[in-house]
Amino acid sequence: QVQLVESGGGLVQAGGSLRLSCAASGSIVSVNVMGWYRQAPGKQRELVGTITSGGTNYADSVKGRFTISRDNAKNTVYLQMNSLKPEDTAVYYCYANLRLLRTMMLGDYDYWGQGTQVTVSS
Repeated sequence: QVQLVESGGGLVQAGGSLRLSCAASGSIVSVNVMGWYRQAPGKQRELVGTITSGGTNYADSVKGRFTISRDNAKNTVYLQMNSLKPEDTAVYYCYANLRLLRTMMLGDYDYWGQGTQVTVSS
């Protein structure tokens, strides 16, 4: 059973920082992509950023403020959020595309974390 478990959300004042973590567990052959999405009230879920073996990719709204990193040995991805703004308030979801061995065949599967609330007060 593969799971993504997030931690690190909370309430912070504008200009502050938070760090989110997401650990993937289970019988994982390899990690293709890990990253973060967010969903604010009344809005669609949007990409924050992703990380692969080739590098990172960020939404324009977070470039220069947020940093994604990964610990490959722990199958864990981090989101360091600095200079937070009230408009960053949202539920943040961890995402992973994982290579698994199922019924003796390799395949790539998408997984989502349970979501963690980030609230930035002005």
